[in-house]
Amino acid sequence: MNHRTALGALHIGALFFGLTGVFGKLAASASPAIIVFGRAAFAVLALALFASLTGPGWQRLSGQDVRRLLLGGMLLTGHWVSFFVAVKVGGVAIATLGFASFPAFTVILEGLLFRERIRRNEAMLVLLVSIGLMLVTPAFDLASQATGGLLWALLSGLLFALLSLTNRAGSGRLPAVQAALWQNLVVGLCLLAFAAPGLGEVASRDWLWIALLGIFCTGVAHSLFVASLAVIKARTAAVVFGMEPVYGIAVAWVVFAETPTLRMLLGGALIIFAIVLSSRLAAEQPPRQRPAAEGT
Repeated sequence: MNHRTALGALHIGALFFGLTGVFGKLAASASPAIIVFGRAAFAVLALALFASLTGPGWQRLSGQDVRRLLLGGMLLTGHWVSFFVAVKVGGVAIATLGFASFPAFTVILEGLLFRERIRRNEAMLVLLVSIGLMLVTPAFDLASQATGGLLWALLSGLLFALLSLTNRAGSGRLPAVQAALWQNLVVGLCLLAFAAPGLGEVASRDWLWIALLGIFCTGVAHSLFVASLAVIKARTAAVVFGMEPVYGIAVAWVVFAETPTLRMLLGGALIIFAIVLSSRLAAEQPPRQRPAAEGT
């Protein structure tokens, strides 16, 4: 993979991650628990295939690795379920933009858990994302579907921030694909009891969307992300993945006629600008050994 193909792979991965909410909404007859269970199952198959083709040289799991993967899998379960609840309640655009708040949560939690000083550009990120989220919400009314969807999306972003910090604590120990495969197995086990009773009620067409969600938006997207990092700098990857909400909102606009308001577009643009700017500034400062962020 050269620089040009790696950059193309990154954009394809960002597009697939951006389609997460679209496929979740298309699977209309499936509950969030079933969607996440199916996504994890298909993702395991895709990641296992990728691992068999690339031969990542997997590491033997220690007791600490097992505990960290279990915690990461449970956080991933909560993150995905809350995200798809947000999609069902508030729509793809609000769910995607609400989830995009996770870098701000990461900054705050990193300062609290790792006792690291919050830099000026990180404080600016939190401020800009907060303003963007206020613009995204038409009116803060708990009875409103838009507000409810945004709150679920914020929970999804918070859980993903915790997952990122969990992965940071174990970064470098396990290959990324190996960690992702085991975490997806944990997701499937966590939701098996909740999903099993309703599996037969899911329409066959919806299983197609769930399969695409698991294979392309999880397995293929993650594999492209990992493979491209061998050529592309992490700062470039972070900027490209800032396009994830743009892809998701654009496709939802076409498929579901979810026309965003001017206020929502301004809020979304502010959130995306804050994430991209913060990523570029962070790359110019001494690293904290933080793993590059992945999409939904």
